[in-house]
Amino acid sequence: MESFASNLPTQPLTHEQFMRLFLASERELLRYVMALVPNVTDARDVVQETAIALWRAIGKYDPAKPFVPWACRFALNEARLHLRTESRRRRLIEEDVAAMLDERRVEIAAPLDARREHLRDCLGRLPEDQRRLVRGYYFDEESIEALAATLGRGAEAVYKALQRTRQALQQCIERKLQTEQ
Repeated sequence: MESFASNLPTQPLTHEQFMRLFLASERELLRYVMALVPNVTDARDVVQETAIALWRAIGKYDPAKPFVPWACRFALNEARLHLRTESRRRRLIEEDVAAMLDERRVEIAAPLDARREHLRDCLGRLPEDQRRLVRGYYFDEESIEALAATLGRGAEAVYKALQRTRQALQQCIERKLQTEQ
């Protein structure tokens, strides 16, 4: 048996009727969209786009049926569109960042190679105890405590010696770079 409302001719909603329906369901739409688009600002944007899409299609709405499920279908489409666009944008940003990093890597490759060569030379010039300390800490990945036990020193003394050795290496590298200029 058909309902009385379905026998009535359906007329498009007026702007005011649409606004009342939309505003009454806006919070529910936002909750729905937030389940799909976790960022609140983005979700609000999707709801705004949904409102525009709903208004454009208002002539297709059947007032005899609930508004929210109909509106949620539009919100789902808008959320999907937003997520696709965001994914493309993120991919472009990632590609841009990757390109920038690659350019930067090329720019610093030669100076970095020169620094590595100077570091090798400077390491070779260190006294044996300092070289053993650097090798143990950086290459063999021994802890300060393990190095202290091996060298028969306190952890604080090993830490200070390592700090002085790093400074000496830095100064050696800087001197070599200055003589190249």
